Amino acid sequence: MKTAWILFLSLGLQLSAATVAGRVELKDSRDPTVRAKGNYSGIVVSLLSVEKAPVLAPARATIRQKGKVFLPHILAITAGTVVDFPNDDPIFHNAFSAYNGQVFDLALYPPGSTKSVRFTRAGVVRVFCNIHASMSAVIVVLKTPYFAVSKRDGTFAMADVPPGEYLLSVFHERATDASLRALDQHVTIEDSSVDLPKIVVSETGYLPAPHTNKFGQPYPAPKDENQVYPGVRN
Repeated sequence: MKTAWILFLSLGLQLSAATVAGRVELKDSRDPTVRAKGNYSGIVVSLLSVEKAPVLAPARATIRQKGKVFLPHILAITAGTVVDFPNDDPIFHNAFSAYNGQVFDLALYPPGSTKSVRFTRAGVVRVFCNIHASMSAVIVVLKTPYFAVSKRDGTFAMADVPPGEYLLSVFHERATDASLRALDQHVTIEDSSVDLPKIVVSETGYLPAPHTNKFGQPYPAPKDENQVYPGVRN
């Protein structure tokens, strides 16, 4: 009986889920918040099982439009998640994406209202407002429920990761695809607490590019925010 109990405890420890933690750091950045303040927030770290496809439960998330800013700027979700885009400003907004991650257009909608999009496939979705050129957000759609977005100090943590073999991937909006792929690594989860080595993300080679509006045209000069934007096509 004692031997069986020890074996049961041993199996329980082996099958217990882990907390995977670590820290990311940016280098070669020209962003003033990084250079002057060491702000390493907004980096997505994920673990994808190489042994079996994970079950993705239905989920819901929110990106608010407030002060002519998308909040949060970086959102990580699982494929199949519905994202709400409430307009908390006293002006109209028109969230859209014309990029490969997932094309959508919520059209012009008034203060106090909300529109939603279901993101069905993995990829990077870059979101803009058709009215305000300065507004942008990034939605990272993942095929795994094991992910985290780094805090200001670069720390991150993923809870309840089952034991197994995983591919670790990193996303940062100001890094090239080549530099991000170079950070891919295999991780073995065996213990209940795993501390990953520091991950250094380089911004070398990143070239910011201006985006167009949803019609593929340059943004016009800013208009009076008190009007209802006559002539804007939905």
